[in-house]
Amino acid sequence: MTEHTFDLVVLGGGSGGYAAALRAAELGKSVALVEKDKVGGTCLHRGCIPTKALLHAAEVAETARDASAIGIRATFEGVDPAGVRAYREGIVAKKFKGLEGLVKARGITVVAGEGRLEAGPAVRVGDDLYRGTDVVLATGSYSRSLPGLEIGGRVLTSEHALELDEIPARVVILGGGVIGVEFASVWRSFGVDVTIVEALDHLVPNEDIALSKALERAFRRRGIASSLGVRFQGVTQTADGVTVALEDGKTFEADYLLVAVGRGPATAGLGFEEAGVTLDRGFVVTDERLRTGVDHVWAVGDIVPGLQLAHRGFQQGIFVAEEIAGLSPVVIPDTHIPKVTYSHPEVASVGLTEAQAADARGADGIVAYEYNLAGNGKSEILGTSGIVKVVRVKDGPVIGVHLVGDRVGELITEGQLAVGWEAHPEDIAPFIHAHPTQSEALGEAFLALAGKPLHAL
Repeated sequence: MTEHTFDLVVLGGGSGGYAAALRAAELGKSVALVEKDKVGGTCLHRGCIPTKALLHAAEVAETARDASAIGIRATFEGVDPAGVRAYREGIVAKKFKGLEGLVKARGITVVAGEGRLEAGPAVRVGDDLYRGTDVVLATGSYSRSLPGLEIGGRVLTSEHALELDEIPARVVILGGGVIGVEFASVWRSFGVDVTIVEALDHLVPNEDIALSKALERAFRRRGIASSLGVRFQGVTQTADGVTVALEDGKTFEADYLLVAVGRGPATAGLGFEEAGVTLDRGFVVTDERLRTGVDHVWAVGDIVPGLQLAHRGFQQGIFVAEEIAGLSPVVIPDTHIPKVTYSHPEVASVGLTEAQAADARGADGIVAYEYNLAGNGKSEILGTSGIVKVVRVKDGPVIGVHLVGDRVGELITEGQLAVGWEAHPEDIAPFIHAHPTQSEALGEAFLALAGKPLHAL
């Protein structure tokens, strides 16, 4: 056995792990980064980046199909799965190469192999032991299924869906959350008949109800079918397709079933509990500063209860590196972390929904305002419908910003600033939004909540 010593050992090279490694190295620490696959993790190789490349390809397909509506002569001849795959893989490869170069330039030691936490703290990889003054756990997540629902054949997870070398004719998607509606959007743009099955009453059920309803309307107009409020019962498959049954007796025939019911923490069999780390339903229990119950062992990303977002893990990785270095970074609550669903149309939000705000402060203690994108010039040019919804404390700060419409994900940072800095609409109203931009819609909402609406009655 060979023993190696570092200031920091990071177990997992995804968004949270590599961020912790990079920031710690920047702060002068010696760092070992243990990764069993490729640095960049699920987000870069099987999640955020490849799926958003697919969504861009879908947007181009929609644009080509509808070009005549704006006076452009173009023909849509279909989708080349091999070409889309090459485009997607090229983007991932370029980003991966850049990340590898960055890690190397910072002097970080990358250890290839499956690591296991041991007391000390340390991480064992094969016969080697990597001791750290501190250890960060960043092992990420995996695609969940339902009890009794076996993945395989024509029953897919999102990772399998990315690897399909065909454009299916019909697909059923189990789960109407972020992953489900994004794949529904892609496949519909590629000409697939799509049905979403969601046990709860609305798509993207964690969003403000106004956004859920707006997305449902948009999906109906696009021809995406939804079965809401009825639970999945089972699936049978043959060599040619699947039959999906619901508890109310309805059945759906399709080429594939995509299981998109969320992601679970990847913590099993990694020695966490044996080393004294407390788990709750597989998640690592930490305090608000991301310390586990074991001295000098920290956790970041999807294994920590809360929003499972790559940028949350990234921020937590930076936070832990700075906390270890004694810089006392500011804790960012999950409610201040922006969320974006990159479907057509997009859904973006930060802060409290109207219902959450009413529960927290009473219905009489809040004011909510919706501005329709029909009144926004740039949205009209883009051909998108949607809404901007802002929630404020009565006579107080903005506590929630909620958007639906094409490209609105690019606007949510302004919402994050308003919520995070506890800005009052009256503070924001004097600031000018460039014309014509979709950001003007946010400006209109702030103006209205400040008592001086211009483009709305």
